[in-house]
Amino acid sequence: MTEVRTKKLINAPEDIIPQMIAGMVSAHPDILTVEGPTGRAVVAVDGPRDGKVGIVIGGGSGHEPAFAGYVGRGLADAAAVGNVFASPSPEQIMDAARAVDGGAGVMFLYGNYTGDVLNFDMAAEECEGMGIPTRSVQVIDDVASAPKERQHERRGIAGDFFVFKIAGAAAEHGRDLEGCYAAAQSANANTRSMGVALTACSMPQTLKPNFEIGPDEMEIGMGVHGEPGIRRGKVEAADVVTDELLEPILEDMGLKSGDRVAVLVNGLGATGQLELYIIHRRVAEVLGEHGIDIHHSWVGEYVSSLEMAGASITLLKLDDDLQMLLDTPCRTSALTVAGSLEPKGSRTRRHADTAQTAAKVDRSTLKADGSVTPAIFRDLMLAAGAAIHTKRDWLSELDGVIGDGDHGITMDIGWTAVRARLVTMDADATISEVSEAMAKAFLDAVGASSGPLYASAFRKAGEAVSDRLHLDAKAMVAWLDGLCAGILARGGAQVGDKTMVDAWIPAVTRAKEALQGGADVIGCLEAAVAGAKSGRDYTAEIESRRGRSAKLGARSVGHVDPGAASAHVLLDAICEKLRGISA
Repeated sequence: MTEVRTKKLINAPEDIIPQMIAGMVSAHPDILTVEGPTGRAVVAVDGPRDGKVGIVIGGGSGHEPAFAGYVGRGLADAAAVGNVFASPSPEQIMDAARAVDGGAGVMFLYGNYTGDVLNFDMAAEECEGMGIPTRSVQVIDDVASAPKERQHERRGIAGDFFVFKIAGAAAEHGRDLEGCYAAAQSANANTRSMGVALTACSMPQTLKPNFEIGPDEMEIGMGVHGEPGIRRGKVEAADVVTDELLEPILEDMGLKSGDRVAVLVNGLGATGQLELYIIHRRVAEVLGEHGIDIHHSWVGEYVSSLEMAGASITLLKLDDDLQMLLDTPCRTSALTVAGSLEPKGSRTRRHADTAQTAAKVDRSTLKADGSVTPAIFRDLMLAAGAAIHTKRDWLSELDGVIGDGDHGITMDIGWTAVRARLVTMDADATISEVSEAMAKAFLDAVGASSGPLYASAFRKAGEAVSDRLHLDAKAMVAWLDGLCAGILARGGAQVGDKTMVDAWIPAVTRAKEALQGGADVIGCLEAAVAGAKSGRDYTAEIESRRGRSAKLGARSVGHVDPGAASAHVLLDAICEKLRGISA
């Protein structure tokens, strides 16, 4: 069978995000600029100013015009731009936060996804430490992703459009941080969406469809990353599909005759306006039959999913305040609401970008027994990164079945950054210092959910062996235990949730058992590999309870969790490399 490959007008895949940002800024220099050392904070030229709440939005690329397309006067002051389908990192978010801080606080708005929550939470913690008050709003508009009684678990899809617009308008009107937060939460509580996909999208790094769908099939309830929906069936007529999308929205919102709404009919990337207007025609008919008034409609691509064919419908129920904020003028590259804007006020730079210098460790105080020297430890980590690169596409294919198809790509980006950092470190760096450098390199490179999780893991692992120069079997197990503890502390997952934890916990448990039985370093690592493999295989037997795949319920059974699979790949590579060195 011939492998399906897609075509994209890109240069090197690793350059797509900076080149896209450069293209946006060069196309809209009167609206957009880039600030901060990461190059990922797209900032409104005339947005941030003294005394105004700073509005920072963000998320993964591939959803254009979201998110940077909504940066401009009267809407968002800045967007933190992540890799394709991956959250921006805390440092990228902090570049945006520093750029927009006008002394009145900063509000973060983003879709309710694990990676975004983890990374924006870390940025919020850093902001608070700097004395910048923050509030965060996770958009939860997708009715297909959780029932109403668990609506806090819903993901954010095209409803971002309305929530961002309301928040930006509240800040433009001079409301304080709590006032802006209240307006954004009101919009969030009154926004509902549902989507349908007709084709898959493909990641620029793989050029392979993220999932398989038949030429006569559609996926109802699809997310904007290619996550499966609530059912798959044969493609039906536009009116039938529209009714199926609209019915659960109307039921969930409890709309009645006389209510007012704003409507968004959104294309996912490869569905033209001809089809979108046909959908809107039916939406208007149904709302009219219910006596529901349409205040304003938008039809087009506003939150896309690369080149996926499909569409979503979003309704925002309006009261007088939400309608006024929706109608407030704004000017961005993707959305303009006509009207006069007040002259721009003054802007004071409040925060300098400062680099932190770590204190050097006195090597003479460290325990030097053990066969794993810092040089060998670096070789083990380089081997782990090389194995992730080799398995990248396989890991992404696993993720494409139950997630968004980017796990292998994200892990490879992170480990590529780690490998680059390892080869430039001082030769006398300790294992603890190497672990800390790995944490920062990984987190700065990828964000996503794996960024905070592995950054926390490397940091805790390094702390666990901070008294060691070399690692013996006991210290190696302590390093692995610290790795697992860091993941648990940051992510909160448990065994049985169908995550990487299902591999890491049995890996550490088996390694500790081997240590108690007198095993050497290699024996402990071999036990860890066996534990990780058993945990990886176990994930295929259970339903997912966390992350994007948690929306699938029973549909996730039979599929290995990609995070658990990558944990096994890492441990297996480390063990194999040490065997070769010791032979």
